[in-house]
Amino acid sequence: MMKNELESIFLSIGLPGLPQVLNGRLTKGILFIGLDIVINILSNFNGVILLSFQGETEKAIEQTNYQWLMFYPCLYFFSMWDAYKDANEQKTPLNFLPFVFSAYLVTVGVMYSSTFTIKGVLLGPVFLPLLCVPIGLLIGLSLRKVLIYIRKDQ
Repeated sequence: MMKNELESIFLSIGLPGLPQVLNGRLTKGILFIGLDIVINILSNFNGVILLSFQGETEKAIEQTNYQWLMFYPCLYFFSMWDAYKDANEQKTPLNFLPFVFSAYLVTVGVMYSSTFTIKGVLLGPVFLPLLCVPIGLLIGLSLRKVLIYIRKDQ
């Protein structure tokens, strides 16, 4: 069983569900892996990643199935949170907040990725959502810290 939170998160980034399988939670892990494969195929995400890294942002936008791609951030961050939760022995309160805010902001990033530009540069369905991750993490970590501080004062 994995006890390292960071290891669990990195494995989940590589393949959602892998830490769950390695921890013996086969049903949950296989479900996450299956959902990852289905969403990846139906959203055409691998092709979109390839085109985005080749600088073909417009083609990537054309080939993206946004109806399916919007499920991806929630699956990814829920899988990461679940792996983190299983590996976290301390059971710290409100540890879900950075994952929730990241999933939310990445989903918003996906929604605006076909039109949002930064200094005239269209980032597309891969890079704009990626830029939203640290913002979501910072908001979630900050809110968690504030809420824990407020809870201690009461």
